[in-house]
Amino acid sequence: MPRVLLAEDDDAVRGMLQAALERDGFDVVAVASVPEALSRIVVEDFDVLLSDLHMPCAGDGFTVVSAMRHMHPSAVTLVLSGYPELDEALSAIRMQADEILVKPIEIPSLRELIRRKLANPVTRRPLPTQSVASILENNLDATIQGWMTLVEHDEELTCIPLSFEDRTGHLPNLIADLIYRLRLPRTEKAEFSVPAHQHGDLRRQQGYTAAMVVEESRILQVSIFNTLQNNLDKVDFSKVLRDVITIADEVDSQLKQAVLSYVEPGGTSMSAA
Repeated sequence: MPRVLLAEDDDAVRGMLQAALERDGFDVVAVASVPEALSRIVVEDFDVLLSDLHMPCAGDGFTVVSAMRHMHPSAVTLVLSGYPELDEALSAIRMQADEILVKPIEIPSLRELIRRKLANPVTRRPLPTQSVASILENNLDATIQGWMTLVEHDEELTCIPLSFEDRTGHLPNLIADLIYRLRLPRTEKAEFSVPAHQHGDLRRQQGYTAAMVVEESRILQVSIFNTLQNNLDKVDFSKVLRDVITIADEVDSQLKQAVLSYVEPGGTSMSAA
């Protein structure tokens, strides 16, 4: 019984497709979001992926397709799109999908397509991957520039005039600490972040409020995840969920150190992350 991962955020469409495919003899696992799909792909085997491309935003399904191609290179990968005019999203996904289908799709045609693809498998080599740590290391400048672009659109942060260097000078060291943390064995604890401690003290001297320090940290997380989003074709999805948790934990830990330094000038803390 061929195993199908159905990723579709529309409840009605998902229910209809699941019922129809199960009637046709497929074992269907239905999910409604990208995180749900990724969690299944990492730990389970599938013969077929049928994913909505726009889940919920245009192109979000590319994450699911990329994960399936990396984890299960022999799986048949089919993409549903209700907006075939979105050439940018489609051109990016054509490299990894076996077929792009335009909604609404006729069930008999879908069934025939899946069985034909399964009967004539295409041998594919697993796509080369990089660790999240390596991706962040190789895209440091892009991450910093992305962070700066977001900051420049934040009226609260830009009310204090700073040069590019003064604004971003802390980022290489904070990201280096994050990369170190990602590469650290899970049994070991991260060390106290000296750059984070120094950053909080510096921002206080520059006139930032504590809320502004928190906002900068939030933007850093967004910038890091944007970098990963822009490199989905390289991500090692077997470890990405664990790495995402580590990123969030480390950035929060760095924020804690920065805020402690901000409110207690000259003080130190040797708390581990």
